[in-house]
This record gives sequence, C-alpha cells and structure tokens, in this order.
Amino acid sequence: LKQKWTYWYLNDDRQACWEDRLKPVCTFSTVEEFWALYNNIRPPSGLNCLCDYNVFKNGIQPMWEVPENRKGGRWLITIEKGRPGEIMDLIWLEILIAMIGEQFGEDMDLICGLVCNVRGKGSKVSDECVDWSAEEGNLRIGQVLKQKLLGAEVPPGCATPLFDWLKYEDHDSCQKKSGSTVKVSRL
Repeated sequence: LKQKWTYWYLNDDRQACWEDRLKPVCTFSTVEEFWALYNNIRPPSGLNCLCDYNVFKNGIQPMWEVPENRKGGRWLITIEKGRPGEIMDLIWLEILIAMIGEQFGEDMDLICGLVCNVRGKGSKVSDECVDWSAEEGNLRIGQVLKQKLLGAEVPPGCATPLFDWLKYEDHDSCQKKSGSTVKVSRL
C-alpha cells in the first residue's frame, strides 16, 4: 500500500464518553496485513448497534474536531433498516478496498478515511473528505464511489442496486443539523 492506515473501533458503551469508546485496533501498511486483520474481525453486520468501524490514514483520528477533518465533509450512503447485513458488508468492503488501494486517483489527498456506523434505524457508510470546498475533486470521488458500488458483485437474493442515492454533506452543516446536503444521484 502507498500509505499506512489505522483501523478504529467505537464500542457501544453509552456510559463512557465518546473518546474513551474509540480505540485504534491495528495499523497496517501492506495488503497482507490488511487481509490478516479483516479476516479476523467481525464484518460490520456483526457489530452491536451503536458501534462503528473507522479506517483512517495513519495519524488522522476519526473525529470531526481534529484539524485534518475540521473543514471536511463526507459522501454518505444510508443502508435502510431491514436490508440484509451482507449489503452493508459489501458496501463497506468495496469502498474500503478502493480507498486503501488508491483507486480515487489524483483525489486521494482529499480522502482522510472511511466510517461505518451501525444503527438501529439504519446504518451508514461514509467516505470522509478533508475539504468540503474542493467541489470538483469531491464530485470525482462521488463518481468513483458510484462506479465501484454499481459494479460490485451482489450476493444472490439481495436487491439491487446496493444504494438508492449518495449525498455529500459538509461536517459543519451536519453538526448544526441544517439541511446543507446535495443529492448527487438517484438510482
């Protein structure tokens, strides 16, 4: 791999503060190290509700408040409640491989990590970007995400497409809970 990545886990202990729930699991820098880790942990569908997986460039914490993320945004894919767990696992793995495999070309510098939030009302996978104002680069990232997911081999019995739409949100608007989102595509 061209760079090191850190796999993080956020547990579901709501009694602890958020920072104490977030733990680095492993840092990897080779394909072999990645698969050794990935094949020995639960897939996202096996996590408890309120748990997260994060994979970020080594040295960047998966928090909006850190300098590398403060002016960022995210491409968001929502997985509706009731969809098979294999769908979330496939979306996570397809985007994860694209990210660590540098398949976003010249726009890799805009990507800081990937997040999977397991929630009861519907889970989310989001590709985290460092600069919400880099509109052209962020749009190209969204196009690659769409291409990767539309080209994914879907497990038998699972409805296609894997997602209904992608949307891009800047972190500042998300924190303020305002509606500054852009619907990029409806499939």
